[in-house]
Amino acid sequence: MTFKPAPWPRKLRSQHWFGGTSRDTIYHRGWLKNQGHPHDLFDGRPVIGILNTWSDLTPCNGHLRELAEKVKAGVWEAGGFPVEVPVFSASENTFRPTAMMYRNLAALAVEEAMRAQPIDGAVLMVGCDKTTPSLLMAAASTDIPSIVVTGGPMLNGYFRGERVGSGTHLWKFSEAVKAGEMTQEEFLEAEASMSRSTGTCNTMGTASTMASMAEALGMALSGNAAIPAVDSRRRVMAQMTGRRIVQMVKDDLKPSDVMTKQAFENAIRTNAAIGGSTNAVIHMLAMAGRVGVDLTLDDWDRCGREVPTIVNLMPSGKYLMEEFFYAGGLPVVLKRLGEAGLLHKDALTVSGSTIWEEVKDVRNDNEDVILPADKALTKSGGIVVLKGNLAPKGAVLKPSAASPHLMVHRGRAVVFEDIDDYKAKINDEALDIDETCVMVLKNCGPKGYPGMAEVGNMGLPPKVLRKGITDMVRISDARMSGTAYGTVVLHTSPEAAAGGPLAVVRNGDFISLDVPNRSVVLEISDQELAARLAAWTPQHERPASGYAWLHQQHVEGADTGADLDFLKGCRGREVGKDSH
Repeated sequence: MTFKPAPWPRKLRSQHWFGGTSRDTIYHRGWLKNQGHPHDLFDGRPVIGILNTWSDLTPCNGHLRELAEKVKAGVWEAGGFPVEVPVFSASENTFRPTAMMYRNLAALAVEEAMRAQPIDGAVLMVGCDKTTPSLLMAAASTDIPSIVVTGGPMLNGYFRGERVGSGTHLWKFSEAVKAGEMTQEEFLEAEASMSRSTGTCNTMGTASTMASMAEALGMALSGNAAIPAVDSRRRVMAQMTGRRIVQMVKDDLKPSDVMTKQAFENAIRTNAAIGGSTNAVIHMLAMAGRVGVDLTLDDWDRCGREVPTIVNLMPSGKYLMEEFFYAGGLPVVLKRLGEAGLLHKDALTVSGSTIWEEVKDVRNDNEDVILPADKALTKSGGIVVLKGNLAPKGAVLKPSAASPHLMVHRGRAVVFEDIDDYKAKINDEALDIDETCVMVLKNCGPKGYPGMAEVGNMGLPPKVLRKGITDMVRISDARMSGTAYGTVVLHTSPEAAAGGPLAVVRNGDFISLDVPNRSVVLEISDQELAARLAAWTPQHERPASGYAWLHQQHVEGADTGADLDFLKGCRGREVGKDSH
């Protein structure tokens, strides 16, 4: 840990708006006083922006307004001046074509809101999948002292005595209906048990993964990731976070001080240990690009390869986030990594202490939830990065959610040109497909869908499901929900819409997957591949205007984080010129 706190007191950036007696400062200060704020609140105390992604159309974040009041209480207690700021909220539940298309727009909007307004520090109130990375990307781009508080996961669901994991059982029950093992009426009955409290997915889906990534990066207080949304300790965490951000401003403890290469390596290893979502790959690459850390797909494979998956949660295991919290949560996992020599122990956290100081004394209260290494779900649990002529820039696979017997597989390609083609064909009994085939989905990447939707975990055809088959090899340039499972190759780069090799795969081609050797190969000659690529032309119309046009013009590939090319790097917290 090399951080040295800045001297205090000193002039804060908010004083460029509020300090002094000029016409301009009176203009800024005077208007804000119509909220009933006394004059001494503008005397140089830290102004804390509570950046709240609450929305009635972001159900996972529906309780964040209530939680924000606890943050405010903590800020007041520490001598700060809290101001709640509603910011762009992209929900995976409701946004079309996909919330991922709007992650970068949210990051841009929040970045500019942070830079343009008189705040000295920020509390990032997040929950549903894209809100966590988008606000962390914004904080990295401005480098204003920032800390994360997540909304927390919902309580366990139960249906007929079985734990119901949000998302995971949606896929499971849907397949059961297609296989004739469950009636539509039973499916509708199960729906009522899937989301029985406020909060994010209760599986180790993307929301819980990104909450864990924020904590492992050191950007949230220790223990934040797993506390259930409705648990009183979640509100305590919010209040303590409000207290802490005030001191962070006084110390000028910035995202760039915390989000270092060592911190990202800690987070990658944590993702492997928890069986985290493949979506974390894209989000972490984008966040690293904003803060200026050189992080690549190869780092994911290098850091995660030897890390066992020890968290027994759906979709990889059998428990849910509620049990994970009761067992001790992420601090126990970080302690295990540290004891195994897999943690940079001196990485700084927003607490001002090192990550090891935060976790070294915690205990595991349930070794069936957080497993011993010798009972790991997967001995090598990190996200696998595959390369080959089908994915020259890489593709990813989550071993802890895959079927061991499919990790080395050769099969005939059954090709779907886009998601509409898949939907039109998959239930057709005449479709020439069996369980040995490889399902290939094109044009669902960052440019192609557009936005890179979570459609990579293609449901199997009913005639295969009726045989009792529950998994097949699937390959696409799409993403997969963190709540999903299966032997699914994702994020194939370059994507089909950009003219990558995936674009020219044909029905009947053979594809070889070799996870131990990190390869995915289209079995045609180099000459044939080159000829097909030379003859390829884009198949889909591009948007002519609006954000969709901007996104397609400027979005980068999944292999570098799918950020907009003009948003990479830190642009700082400089105050713009006052026009008044």
